[in-house]
Amino acid sequence: MSQPIIEAKNISMCFNMTSEKIDSFKEYVIKTIKRQVSYDQFWALDDVSFEVYKGQSLGLIGLNGSGKSTMLKIIAGVLKPTKGTVTVRGNVAPLIELGAGFDMDLTARENVFLNGALLGHTREEMEAAFPDIIQFSELGNFMEVPIKNYSSGMVARLGFSVATIDQPDILIVDEALSVGDFRFQEKCQARIHKMLDNGTTVLFVSHSIAQVQSICQRIVWLDHGHVKRYGDAQEICEEYKQFK
Repeated sequence: MSQPIIEAKNISMCFNMTSEKIDSFKEYVIKTIKRQVSYDQFWALDDVSFEVYKGQSLGLIGLNGSGKSTMLKIIAGVLKPTKGTVTVRGNVAPLIELGAGFDMDLTARENVFLNGALLGHTREEMEAAFPDIIQFSELGNFMEVPIKNYSSGMVARLGFSVATIDQPDILIVDEALSVGDFRFQEKCQARIHKMLDNGTTVLFVSHSIAQVQSICQRIVWLDHGHVKRYGDAQEICEEYKQFK
């Protein structure tokens, strides 16, 4: 078998959290200088390992705080793990946080080119893709409106449309389909399936188990940062429904 396109080995992620209430940044700086700030360690992930191969779709499921988004951010290169290694063999189009990469004071049109540049596209490529972005997002009447006036659903439409204009090696989707109307969610799922058919690898997080079952072939079930189950999506999703 070929090499996995994503290889996570023994990933652990620790965050230091202040153990006392600090009311202002000034107070934080003063206490830090005086070494009066104490921290508690929080392990968001603990010894997580899995592999994903080209063209596969992997879902991460688990209750809030189980470590799903942290794992996606490590794979996307946003966070560096405390322990362990992640090997990613390909370019990544991340849809991790709603509005990430957007400047809320700029118009949607300006943000399309800004976000495209962050994803590594040239202005010429974005000019060519612009009509498709407008058509897919269905935001043609709102492209000159600043993003700060958009609803969360409109931001999700624009972000998804920009991230999927080409065929990335890896598409990361974290709750991006949880906002907006059901018809557009189905439209997004159809595009994801088409990308899978064309060889894109998809990492998918959603609280909708129906969406996970529709899109994903494999599942990593996280529970308080640990891997509870790892394997076939349909089998694990059915077990997860009973667990919830």
